[in-house]
Amino acid sequence: MKHAEPDFHVLDYVTITKDTRTGLVLALGGTDQAAGILQRAGFLDAPGPRGTYHRLPHHLSVQEQRRRATTASHALLAAGYSVHLDPFLNDLAVPDGDRKASLRYLVQLSQRAGDTSDAQERAALLTEIAGPGEGLLPLIRQAVAVMCVGSFADGADPQPVRQLMNTADALSRATDQILRLRNDIARTPAPPDSAVKTPSPTPRLPTMPVDHRRTP
Repeated sequence: MKHAEPDFHVLDYVTITKDTRTGLVLALGGTDQAAGILQRAGFLDAPGPRGTYHRLPHHLSVQEQRRRATTASHALLAAGYSVHLDPFLNDLAVPDGDRKASLRYLVQLSQRAGDTSDAQERAALLTEIAGPGEGLLPLIRQAVAVMCVGSFADGADPQPVRQLMNTADALSRATDQILRLRNDIARTPAPPDSAVKTPSPTPRLPTMPVDHRRTP
């Protein structure tokens, strides 16, 4: 028995996601009613190549983007729409999800460090730990430094804040040491490939000389 395909109401589906190229939070799909819900949640309508879509205003903080996207998704769900909300924009799930993802990454980093025996792989791992910009230690050091500045501004006891600043300096020195080690490892020449030994030719068995004289 052949079953007919179900009749989906495509316009009832709304996708709220963050465009990786522009950084804008976009809402695609839905009907005029959905457009009204999105606008009440702070979205703006904008002309697109395939019709009008909705987006959040420029220059919103990440936290505000998440708050508005989550509010819009809940209002759409309550109105009967099917909504796909980018997990990054889910204000209720992202903090814990980010923490769990970070813990998984650190566990995997330790496992990779124990498994590798190649100098170039070790150098790459040390770059992840201490590399400028997105290395783990520079990011932690930046968070500690920002905490120090905020504590001074709030009038906190200066002695613990100075200790925290010393910790930030220690992280900076540790980063420099790891990067020097990383550079030394990266300059280590790769071991020469083991020479491929070509099998020696199979020795031929001696053959008896052939006598071409006719026998009487």
